[in-house]
Amino acid sequence: MAAEQPPSFDNFLTQFKRRRDLMTEELHKVIIGQDAVIEQIMAAIFTGGHCLLEGVPGLAKTLLVSTLAKILDVQFKRIQFTPDLMPSDITGTNVLDENESGRREFRFVQGPVFTNILLADEINRTPPKTQAALLQAMQEREVTIGQTTYPIAEPFFVIATQNPIEQEGTYPLPEAQLDRFMFNIKVDYPTFDEEERILTSTTASEKPEVNKVLSARGITQVQTGIGQIEVTPYTVTYVARLVRATRPGDVSAPKFARELIDWGAGPRAGQFLITGGRAMAAMDGRPSVSLDDIRKVAIPVLRHRISTNFQAQAEGLSTDDIIRRLIKEVPEPPVPKYA
Repeated sequence: MAAEQPPSFDNFLTQFKRRRDLMTEELHKVIIGQDAVIEQIMAAIFTGGHCLLEGVPGLAKTLLVSTLAKILDVQFKRIQFTPDLMPSDITGTNVLDENESGRREFRFVQGPVFTNILLADEINRTPPKTQAALLQAMQEREVTIGQTTYPIAEPFFVIATQNPIEQEGTYPLPEAQLDRFMFNIKVDYPTFDEEERILTSTTASEKPEVNKVLSARGITQVQTGIGQIEVTPYTVTYVARLVRATRPGDVSAPKFARELIDWGAGPRAGQFLITGGRAMAAMDGRPSVSLDDIRKVAIPVLRHRISTNFQAQAEGLSTDDIIRRLIKEVPEPPVPKYA
């Protein structure tokens, strides 16, 4: 019997868009509103990125992640970060065990980081020493204990939450760790209509059930497919211009950026802009990245990679305001002309 032909790329995009729409439909059985947040989290998951969710308590951040884990047929673990949490509580530790022959030997007991989706709840409530335990796992997808390195099975995502209004007893994430997060996603209050629907649905006796849509293997296949989305040199040039415009020391940076920014984004920001643009194009069923896709992910990619100075704060300008202005002022590269 002849081998089955692999589906074409157009078929992949059609099937992926259908599954993505189905996932969104299942999520909305539990989560009301928050369309932009859901889209950005999915973009990160479909490209293997990590997310940092920021929002005041009670906005269903934890519920959103746990519901997403139910829709995806993957392993899910949650860590509640507290000031007394130790690195070994996350990564695991060696314990002295006695084998069948009576000989004592060390055995590694895996921590909760060995999963597919890890929810790091209130990550800024634990000291930097414990926060840093996630660094190697987030970047290299592995954990080193003593002299042994243990791989983490793919797919692997860290979705962390933090409360931006509470400062007592918190430890702000260092820039090196913030840079590992693909997106910094702001979870805002619902609209009036959404809040009415939330109050109606959450106080009802019946709780909605969600169905599984995508397996771990399916996620890996999606990530491979999205990696084939075309990115033209024209788009790459625009991304480089946008990232370099955030750096006050760069000659191409606009005057207002040099006056309001202390330090800007590094090359990883450009990588995530392109990766996020690929996800947006795929979710829209398109085979190539447009500049609008890049602009769509610019704020969640750049907002935690830019540090504003006192002048910006005195003028009441947030990082988001500066990024929006950069998007307006950074020119698109000239379209190449061919004979």
